Amino acid sequence: MSSPNPNWKPGQTVKSPVSEMVTLDADKLSPPELYKLIIGAVVPRPIAFVSTCNSQGQVNLAPFSFFTGVSSNPPCLVFSVAVRPNGAGKDTLRNVQETGQFVVNSANEWLAEPLVHTAADFPYGVNEMEQAGLTPIASVKVRPPRVKESAVQFECEVYKTMPIGDGSPGSATLVVGRIVCAHVHKAAYDNGRIILQELRPVARLGGIGYCLVGNTFELPVPKIS
Repeated sequence: MSSPNPNWKPGQTVKSPVSEMVTLDADKLSPPELYKLIIGAVVPRPIAFVSTCNSQGQVNLAPFSFFTGVSSNPPCLVFSVAVRPNGAGKDTLRNVQETGQFVVNSANEWLAEPLVHTAADFPYGVNEMEQAGLTPIASVKVRPPRVKESAVQFECEVYKTMPIGDGSPGSATLVVGRIVCAHVHKAAYDNGRIILQELRPVARLGGIGYCLVGNTFELPVPKIS
């Protein structure tokens, strides 16, 4: 489709529905209130479907929607692991800190239901990949298995972790991973380019909402002389 405002010219006033604002003092909001605000406003968010294992080889699989790419040299991804409302840590972070490795599997349209199923609070040591009926396949350079059904799989080694907050509920740990090997569904890959129509990514919204990537458009960045 064409861009939303194809007749706009540089310097032209934009027609916006934004007028009256609600101002919120972040220091006066509780962590749950701030969480609700952030996940409702920062949308859509890509989902990292992260597989890990502990030193005994027990597999864990969980989705994380505070996730993005970081750099291409070195090639790095980052996802955020929040402290649970009860103050407990998450199995994914425990495994990452124990082994220094993980796999970021893509969240695709056909994986929506099993992906959300793995977000449940399973006891430590339970294999969520098995519980969801997904297929583990061996990675090439790291120990945690990949999800066979995911269209893209990034094998990663921990580049850096960074705690955010004081460790109470609402705090988190950023996990930066260096991609050491990538696997892409052949139909979704064309000469270095990912084909969106074949990837069919699922993204996270606020509350329990999710979305699929629908209408897209292209806008080149202008060259300013």
